[in-house]
Amino acid sequence: MNDRIEKRIELKAPVSRVWRALTDHREFGAWFRVDLSGPFEPGREAVGHITWPGYEHIVWRAVVQVMEPERLFSFSWHPYAIAPGVDYAAEPPTLVELHLEAHGENTVLTLVESGFERIPASRRAEAFRMNDDGWGIQMENIRQHVEGTAADAHAG
Repeated sequence: MNDRIEKRIELKAPVSRVWRALTDHREFGAWFRVDLSGPFEPGREAVGHITWPGYEHIVWRAVVQVMEPERLFSFSWHPYAIAPGVDYAAEPPTLVELHLEAHGENTVLTLVESGFERIPASRRAEAFRMNDDGWGIQMENIRQHVEGTAADAHAG
């Protein structure tokens, strides 16, 4: 199994637009489907409730690591932490890095999620598989959000 997920997409939007979609907590919440309680701040935990149908009971938690304007947004979290009543706090988190690069008038967004080798073996493969699939969906959701190609992003 791989230790890292990598996704790359070219978005028909300037870097400033993609940056806003990633780092404004309301915009991030719109395409990622999470109702966040407040703005992203490096070193602080971002908390909200998932708004995907069937997953509304899940509290989304991530610690913002880096916000390097229009270049890198990163956070750590516990991947596929959805089992009711399970406290994932003792598990090592994975690191999600969202890199932005101008490509003419467009933006290349590269996502890397690493650290799966530290996830407990009992759930490592499922967490990797679910996040790999999920990031594929989320990359399409951010495309639709910043390009305005759909009224509402969907899970496909």
